[in-house]
Amino acid sequence: MEIVRRVETLQDAKKNVKGSIGFVPTMGALHAGHLALIRRAREENDYVIVSIFVNPTQFLEGEDLESYPRREEADSRICKLAGVDLIFMPTADQIYEEDELCIGAPARRGYILEGEKRPGHFDGMLQVVMKLLNLSAATRAYFGKKDAQQLALITQMARSYFLSCEIVPCDIVRDAHGLALSSRNAYLSDEEKQRALALSRSLKRASRKVMSGERSVDRIIPEMEQVLDAVDRIEYIAIVDRNFRPREIVEIGDTIILVAAWVGKTRLIDNIWI
Repeated sequence: MEIVRRVETLQDAKKNVKGSIGFVPTMGALHAGHLALIRRAREENDYVIVSIFVNPTQFLEGEDLESYPRREEADSRICKLAGVDLIFMPTADQIYEEDELCIGAPARRGYILEGEKRPGHFDGMLQVVMKLLNLSAATRAYFGKKDAQQLALITQMARSYFLSCEIVPCDIVRDAHGLALSSRNAYLSDEEKQRALALSRSLKRASRKVMSGERSVDRIIPEMEQVLDAVDRIEYIAIVDRNFRPREIVEIGDTIILVAAWVGKTRLIDNIWI
């Protein structure tokens, strides 16, 4: 396995690659969710690249850019054991210029839910993903469904800019208790992890209601709110279609139920696709 930190070195390494390239972009602090993406990339491609880069442009003022978990040595071991061929670990000055071109999130889907609560976040996310997709020359790039709105916007960007890379959605990975895996889970105390389970439990409650025949959003959301009483603050509950248009009636096969909430000082998101 090769570890490269400079754009030029990555470009040189790609010259010797034959066959398909699977790419997994990450911000490090790898967990089993990332490992599932890497394993799928390994199964479906001849060559696998993982990027580890804590992207400053997608953090808002006051967010956890400086404290975001960084575990370079452990991440490298995980990648090596998973059969990764190359890790790209750039610094910000390798990725960004002083007078930078920008990509803007779409006016509607980019400024609801996560985009409303974190204005500008998706601009920075799309900017770095576009750069990394171009640098990796990926045949396929793998993204988790936990960041459902992010996944939808990346898929739109690939379509709108006619990128040749296939965007591959991958299922959410959860711990034994049902908590969606996230690097930010490291911030939670044991007691907070127990309370954080309310997110997945609220989604299970909603799913059971739908499977029992309930379709009204106005009746499903109050059921979720009851379960979410364990968290410190609900930021939003939303029921949308796959294009992130709000729903009044759940349609099976084209609905995503999303929740964002605070547990202690940690903001968590989760969702279920129905």
